[in-house]
Amino acid sequence: MTTQTSPGALDVDAVMAALTTEEKISLASGQDFWHTQGVERLGVPAVMVTDGPHGLRKQAGASDHVGLDDSVPATCFPPAAGLASTWDVDLLRRVGEALGAECRAAEVAVLLGPGVNIKRSPLCGRNFEYFSEDPLLAGELASAFVQGVQGQGVGTSLKHFAANNQETERMTVSAEVDERTLREIYLPAFERVVTRAQPWTVMCSYNRVNGVYASQDPWLLTQVLREEWGFQGLVVSDWGAVDDRAAGVAAGLDLEMPSSGGVGEASIRAALAAGRLTEAELDVVVRRTLELVTTALPALSPGQTFDADAHQALAREAAHQSAVLLTNDGVLPLDPSRGGPIAVIGEMARSPRYQGAGSSLVNPTRLEDALGALRVGTSREVVFAPGYVTEQVRADDALVAEAVEAARGAEVAVLFLGLPASFESEGYDREHLDLPASQVALLEAVRAVNDRVVVVLSNGSAVAVEGWVQHTSALLEGWLLGQAGGGATADLLLGVVSPSGRLAETIPVRLEDTPAYGAFPGDSGVVRYGEGLLVGYRWYDTRRVPVSFPFGHGLSYTDFGYDDLAVHTAGTGAQTSVEVSCTVTNVGERAGAEVVQVYCAPQAPGVHRPEQELVGFVRVPLEPGQAQRVSLRLDARDLGHWSEVHRRWVLEGGRYEVRVASSSRAVRLSHVVELEGEDLTPPLTLQSQAGEWLAHPVVGPRLRERLGEAVAALEDGQHGQMMRANPVERLARFPGFPVREEELATLLEDAR
Repeated sequence: MTTQTSPGALDVDAVMAALTTEEKISLASGQDFWHTQGVERLGVPAVMVTDGPHGLRKQAGASDHVGLDDSVPATCFPPAAGLASTWDVDLLRRVGEALGAECRAAEVAVLLGPGVNIKRSPLCGRNFEYFSEDPLLAGELASAFVQGVQGQGVGTSLKHFAANNQETERMTVSAEVDERTLREIYLPAFERVVTRAQPWTVMCSYNRVNGVYASQDPWLLTQVLREEWGFQGLVVSDWGAVDDRAAGVAAGLDLEMPSSGGVGEASIRAALAAGRLTEAELDVVVRRTLELVTTALPALSPGQTFDADAHQALAREAAHQSAVLLTNDGVLPLDPSRGGPIAVIGEMARSPRYQGAGSSLVNPTRLEDALGALRVGTSREVVFAPGYVTEQVRADDALVAEAVEAARGAEVAVLFLGLPASFESEGYDREHLDLPASQVALLEAVRAVNDRVVVVLSNGSAVAVEGWVQHTSALLEGWLLGQAGGGATADLLLGVVSPSGRLAETIPVRLEDTPAYGAFPGDSGVVRYGEGLLVGYRWYDTRRVPVSFPFGHGLSYTDFGYDDLAVHTAGTGAQTSVEVSCTVTNVGERAGAEVVQVYCAPQAPGVHRPEQELVGFVRVPLEPGQAQRVSLRLDARDLGHWSEVHRRWVLEGGRYEVRVASSSRAVRLSHVVELEGEDLTPPLTLQSQAGEWLAHPVVGPRLRERLGEAVAALEDGQHGQMMRANPVERLARFPGFPVREEELATLLEDAR
C-alpha cells in the first residue's frame, strides 16, 4: 500500500489510518543523527534536517553533532552576532533566501536555526550564534530570516526554547526566572517569530526552566507556544535534550532527535501500556511529523543548484553591514592610492577568525583574508607581520619585535586582534572579557613607535576595551564576518563603503558591571536570574552604569541630522497607538546608512520598569545631502508591560517619553505623550491590603463610610502606612476595629 497522492505530497489522513502503533512510536523519534524516521511500506520517506543557522552544515560522511566531521561546502555568512549589528530586516530576509536555496540544492528539509536566545551575559560561549540582548531586535531580524528561508520551501527551527542563556551545565541546569521576566525578556523574540513567520519547527532547549525540563514542560510547549501564540508546526528536541520521552509526548514534544537507540520508543511503549499516555496523544505528535514531511517534499527534488558567486557577493554585503566602527579620530578611511606604507599586523589578517565553533561550523565555499584583499585594493605598499601566535596567550618576543619594525616605518598600522577559537565555543562559557595578553602587549609595543593605530577586532561576543582603547586612533568591531569578511574589511578600511553597523549588545567597562555578575552561570545545578528585567542596556541605563560603548552605537564616514519630530496618539487602553515620525538627513559628503532607534521611557510607572526600552527601529540608507521622512507605529503591546496581577499584557495610563535616538545613550529628539491606559484596578479579596481597599473606586468610599473616624488611623502620617499594609481581613479581627469580616464580604459582593 502507498499513500503518496503525488511525488510531492502525502495523504496524511490515509497514512495515519494505516499506521500500526509500533510505526507511530517509531515516527516520534529520528532515524539517525539527521533524518526523520520513514515508513517504507506506506511511502513515507525520511527527510533530512541539518545545522545552520549562518550556513548549511550538511555532513558528507560519518555524523556527529558538534562539528568534528567535515561537511559539504556552503556559503558561510556572518553569524548572528554580526548580522544583528546590521539592524537590516531586508538583508536578513535575503540571507535567509540564499540559505534556503542552498538547502534545496543539498536536499535538506529543515535548517536548524535561527537562535534567538537573549544575551544575558557576554560570557555565554554561544553568544556568537544569538542576535542580541534585546528581544525586539532579535525577534524582528529572526522573523525576516525565517521568512526568507521558508519562502524557498525549506523549513527552519527556531531555537533554543527557552531560557538557554549559558553553556555551563546546559544539559541539566535549572534557569530560575519569574514569569514577568520570561514574558518581557526571554520569550518575546520567540513569540514574534512564531506569530509573524510561523517557523516549521521550534527546537526546545536542553535546560530546565523553573525546575522542569523544557522538553517536557506543558506550560512552555503547549500553553504558551500553541494555545497563546498559535504555533502550528512541530516541536523538536535539541539533540539529546530528552529526559522522559513519554512525558515529552504528553507535554507537546513531537520529535526526539537524534535516534535514541530505542530508549525513547521504549518509554512511549511502556507509558501506553501503563495508561500514562494514550494513543490519541501519540497520534497528535505523529501527525505533526507527517505534516512536516509532506510540507518539505515539494522542494526536495534532486539536481537543484545555487549561484555561489551571487551568494558570495551577498555574504560580502552582509559583512560590510555587520562591522561596527566604534571610534575614529579621522584616520579612517585610508586613502587607497596616496600615502606611505600600511603595516598590517596580526595573524588574524592572514588567517581569519570568521565563524564560531561547535554545531554551526560551516565549511565555506571560499575564504577571503583581509591581508590579501588590502594588497589588491590599494596601490600603497602593504607590509605584514603576524605579531602573535593565535592560540598562544604569552607574547612571542621575536614576533613582537618584527611587528614593531614594520609599524615603525609605516604611515599607519592596522592591527587585527581578537579572540582565538578556543576562547568561545558551544559547550562552555568564557571565563573573562579580555583579549589575550599577548595581543594587548603587541598593541602597546606598536603604539610606542606609531601614533596612527587602527584596530580591527574578530570576536563573537563583547570584549573589554578599557585599558587599551586609548592606544588606538580607530576601532572597528568586526565580530565574525563569514567567508567574505576579509574583502569586506578591506572595503571598510579603504572607504569603498561606509561603516553602517550598530551594536546589538552593550560593550561594558568591566565584567563586574554586567547585569548577571555573581549570578552567572549559577551553582548546584541552578542559575537564578536575579537581575530580572534589567538585562543589557536596560540594566546599564536604569542603574546609570558607565559603559565603553552603548547599545545601538556605531559611527559612519558621514554624519546624520534629525529634525521635525512628530508624535501622534490615537485610541485608549489596549487600542492605543502612537505614530512617531521624523526626518533624517545625510549632512556629510559620503553615502551612508543611519539606524533610527525609538525608545520608550515611562515617566512615573506604577510598577517597576526599565529606564527605557527599544520599541522600534528602521535602517535608512542615504546619499550625501539626501533627506528621508521615517515613520514607526507603536501599539499598546509595544508600550506596555506584563501584569502579574492580571496575567496578561497591559498598558498603564500616564506620561511616556518617546525618544528618537542613534543609540540608547544618544537621544536626538524626544516628546512626552499622555496615554489613557486600561482600568488596572486590581481585583479585591479579603487578603488584599487595606490601602488597596481604600483606593478602590467603588469599595473605597463605602469602606471609608463604614470606618467613620477610624479612617484617620489608616491615614495617619506616621503610622498609617504600616496600618494600610495589613490585609483588611486581619484588621477586621483587631479589637475595636469598626468593620467586621462579614461586612467586608458584603462590600465585596456589592462591588462585583
